[in-house]
Amino acid sequence: MSRAERAQSTGQRTDQRTDQRTDQRTDQRTGEQAGRRTGPADGTYARTPSPLWTFGLLRSELVTTFRRWRTLALLAVLAAVPVLVGVAVKIETSDGSAVGGDGEGPAFIAQITNNGLFLVLTALAATLPFFLPMAVGVIAGDAIAGEANAGTLRYLLVAPAGRARLLIVKGATTIVFCLVATVVVAVSALVVGALLFPLGEVTTISGTRIGLAEGLARALLIALVVAASLIGLAALGLFVSTLTNSGIAAMATTVGLLITVQILDQIPQLDALRPYFFPHYWLSFADLLRDPVHWDDLLRNLGLQGVYAAVFGSAAWARFTTRDVTV
Repeated sequence: MSRAERAQSTGQRTDQRTDQRTDQRTDQRTGEQAGRRTGPADGTYARTPSPLWTFGLLRSELVTTFRRWRTLALLAVLAAVPVLVGVAVKIETSDGSAVGGDGEGPAFIAQITNNGLFLVLTALAATLPFFLPMAVGVIAGDAIAGEANAGTLRYLLVAPAGRARLLIVKGATTIVFCLVATVVVAVSALVVGALLFPLGEVTTISGTRIGLAEGLARALLIALVVAASLIGLAALGLFVSTLTNSGIAAMATTVGLLITVQILDQIPQLDALRPYFFPHYWLSFADLLRDPVHWDDLLRNLGLQGVYAAVFGSAAWARFTTRDVTV
């Protein structure tokens, strides 16, 4: 081979290497703009979404969840419960009969006629055993299994999300629903209570009286505690959702477990186990209406929900990050 041919061959190789490096840098910039970065020598891409991309995914998930007709129907049912309770109490008192005088009905129902603010507490006490947990169970159970059933889970994982990040977004959306559902019940009850009954000073369970402003502040705190009480169930439902590709099966299993645990919590022979059931301290929010507030059961409730969230959240992560997604 002549010197001219060798020089030409060397120049071609140099140009090839330069072009490859340029292409690699271009791909790297493109990957970074899409929330990715390139791997080392093999040119593969490691998905590392930016925090802004994560917030965008969360926002998209929230919008999708709260636009579904199923979610709107659940919230409508929850908002209707305080209306039904308030109207029933109003009709009964208009007949001259006492409400809750025989001890029947939800807690605080006897005080509604004197102060409409008690309708908030009555509505939360009435919806917490079944309606609120059922709604949360439906949303949590459908979080992952619903995507798999619709065939969209694989496409979500192809996007630069990552399984752990997607699971966190799904869990955060479920927790937001817990808060929104509780607030819907509380706001609906407050509006109906203000329209049908007088508002004024609140008589606490301890017999003392507090002003309306403090009563509203305690009602808001009660709503937050009720929302936090549903976190353990939300984590359980999210874990169940990672076990199946059927959204209906996951929702039914979550609601079935809820009913089963609530039945077990009523069996006196299980006194040693009952404090460890996630619904055991749900009604402890009533202690916020004592003067002074009794914090023991409230803190036990919040701690128990934290334990359930940690255990079943970790189980959901372990299952989802090792799951073979084929649909």
